[in-house]
Amino acid sequence: MRIGELAGLAGITTRAVRHYHRIGLLPEPPRQPNGYREYSLRDAVELARIRRLTELGLSLDEVKDVLADDVGKDLVEILTELDADLARQEDAIRLRRDRLRLLLEQAAHTGQLPAEAPVSPELASLFEDMARASARLPGPEPAMAAKERQLLALLETGSPGGDRSWLKAMVHTLNADPDAMRRAYDVYAQLDELAEASEDDARVEEAARAIVDSIPEAAAQAMNIPAEGDVGEDGGFADALFSDFAPAQAAAVHRAIELLQERAR
Repeated sequence: MRIGELAGLAGITTRAVRHYHRIGLLPEPPRQPNGYREYSLRDAVELARIRRLTELGLSLDEVKDVLADDVGKDLVEILTELDADLARQEDAIRLRRDRLRLLLEQAAHTGQLPAEAPVSPELASLFEDMARASARLPGPEPAMAAKERQLLALLETGSPGGDRSWLKAMVHTLNADPDAMRRAYDVYAQLDELAEASEDDARVEEAARAIVDSIPEAAAQAMNIPAEGDVGEDGGFADALFSDFAPAQAAAVHRAIELLQERAR
């Protein structure tokens, strides 16, 4: 049979057959006097097996190893590895679907997703609490509240090894204290008032102490407050963080960190 008939019988393209010839996966029969290759039933059987193996997920190199092994040992090993890999993919897909389900449930419940989505269930719950607290305000939400959501989403994404213990501690603290969210929004409002203030404004110290009072000790420990003298010295994240604040706001946050360090000693 000709190459077109062979390819049609195995359910693949003639281009694939020629590629298998080039890489040595399928032996190429000699050409007949008329210039055409003549394929046998054995070629068709071999080609069909190649297709079945690739459909299982084997690479062409792995298929070549399997075909070269008469007793099928390589195939058993490869299939075992492939099964383990598929199990890992299955777990990853299940986790992704769980996150998608939670996001869709949140969207159905609230009518929308936060601007920072997608985030973890813990952070999504925290943002929902923030949205409810914001809705009770007489005026617009403080700009600092939106900035903190962005920062929390960033910190969660960059947490080493996906460690979210600091976030769980924060959510637990807020859930345990019904007044915690109100205090947090009071702090946001105080920081907003510093947007046009000077660094020596008396309200800087007031805002710093309000920040500290709004963070329970257990939550501060989970957040891993940097050691004294470490803040802003790496020229990286800390510098970018404080440059995003107005001078008086940055001064208040710096002072709050100092106070938290003193409290931890």
